[in-house]
Amino acid sequence: MTALEISGAVAPGLEEQVWAALSTVLDPELDEPITDLGFVRSHRLDGTDVEVHLRLPTSFCSPSFAYLMASDAYDALSALPETGRVVVVLDDHHDSDKINGGLSASAGYLGTFGVEADESLDELRMIFRRKAHTAAMERAVSRLMTTSGLAPGELHDLRLEDLLPGREKEALVRRRAELGLGVGGHEAVIVDDDGRPVPDDQVPMRLRFARTTRISVDGNAHFCRGLLRTRYDDAADAQRPRDDDPDLLQIVPRPTSGRSC
Repeated sequence: MTALEISGAVAPGLEEQVWAALSTVLDPELDEPITDLGFVRSHRLDGTDVEVHLRLPTSFCSPSFAYLMASDAYDALSALPETGRVVVVLDDHHDSDKINGGLSASAGYLGTFGVEADESLDELRMIFRRKAHTAAMERAVSRLMTTSGLAPGELHDLRLEDLLPGREKEALVRRRAELGLGVGGHEAVIVDDDGRPVPDDQVPMRLRFARTTRISVDGNAHFCRGLLRTRYDDAADAQRPRDDDPDLLQIVPRPTSGRSC
């Protein structure tokens, strides 16, 4: 957990509630909680008031991603019954003033960026939810293939009930629910972005695409963790270790703690 400052009488359990709420906020591209990534720089509790400072791997990270995470953090904290005034501040970003001003004024995404906002937040969320679903599908199917010895061409009839229980299947079901896809045991696993079952002869190609997507997501997560460690001396202690992926170890060096330059 990152630096915490407490002033005044804080309601019992509020510290844990604040951290749990922040843990529900995901980086839209990396599909990991900002608490695991070390993006929460500090948080301060003063009675029922909460102030959280966020940070990112570089000063030029996508403004839309930055706004989305800051906005989601504000919404998650504001929804807690014990919180009073909530302030979320993005530090050290080239658009920090604009994003922080928009959040403070409750201007919304379009009100914050005006003509610079090419897409709505809902459209951005949908893009990355589809990407996260594709990666989750690949993880769940790959685990089954590793355990069962099945080949991609043998998976055209794969149903959710056929997947191995565990975090991979749970993540896939969660991602399907977010997209409004069916989560019953009889539902087809290998589907396109709109939830339609993939034709039998296209299953291997869909799985190859899904594997590329998953490696891209995981690879970006490794790089961003390493960049954050380079930028901030205390980032390594704030990050939650993630499982190494054999595919990534061939292309992405393990980040080292502390500064590399």
